[in-house]
Amino acid sequence: MGKPQRRFGKEFEAEAVWLVETSGRTQREIAEDLGVGLSTLRRWIDKRRDREMEAPKRTPNGLTCVSC
Repeated sequence: MGKPQRRFGKEFEAEAVWLVETSGRTQREIAEDLGVGLSTLRRWIDKRRDREMEAPKRTPNGLTCVSC
């Protein structure tokens, strides 16, 4: 039998991705420290990247930029 599947909340995922982006540490180090698989961490990073690409660009006053 394999390990039982663990569930991580959105906040935990966001914190993990933030660590990758800001800490200067490797993805492997962060995954090991957090107790998650490297492939799981990479999936969270990809998911965030995909969301950022889909989100409409906003101007400083909060309006959607149509020419960005």
